[in-house]
Amino acid sequence: MRVVAQLVSVIFHPLLFTTYLVLGLGLYFPSFLAIAPQNLRVMTAFIFCFTFLLPVVNLIMFRMFGTISSYTLHSQSERVIPFIAIGLIYAVTAFLFFYKLPFSPAFSFLMLLVAILVIAGVVLNFFLKVSIHALAVSGSVGMLLPLTKAVEEPHLLWFTAGAMAIAGFVMAARLYLNAHTPREIWTGSVVGFCIGFFGVIIIF
Repeated sequence: MRVVAQLVSVIFHPLLFTTYLVLGLGLYFPSFLAIAPQNLRVMTAFIFCFTFLLPVVNLIMFRMFGTISSYTLHSQSERVIPFIAIGLIYAVTAFLFFYKLPFSPAFSFLMLLVAILVIAGVVLNFFLKVSIHALAVSGSVGMLLPLTKAVEEPHLLWFTAGAMAIAGFVMAARLYLNAHTPREIWTGSVVGFCIGFFGVIIIF
């Protein structure tokens, strides 16, 4: 059971959720992001590089230089510098899509919301070792729910339902692994959902 929980934590790592969101919306709600089917693979790969590979390279560098003792970042104090670095990467990525690569307004605002989620995680870490897994997955669900209600798209509904099920699995896995307390899980979940849900309502 522990192996399953660890696998869930890795497959649904917080840094992967932007890639999952872009890919899912591109497949099940293509008119929203305005990504042509033939360009979806390239765009998803581009997002994967900026929001996953680049932060991972930073973590590897921090580990090599002894800034962090483990990639799991168990200690709240150890999280500070890596979180700030990742927050800057996401903020710069959002800036690029707004001002340098204005692909589509919806896509730019989606990246802005993701950056806000990451920055919220950075700020929260100064007060509590919040679950970033819960923050990311709940933020994704929060973004998807208003979109599902706004359009009659059955495929998007199933994608959202799947995201909600995954959220439950992820939070249960983090609790099972004793990576976080229930308070840290629920704090991340509530903050992430509120940012995602109200962010989409306000922006879109």
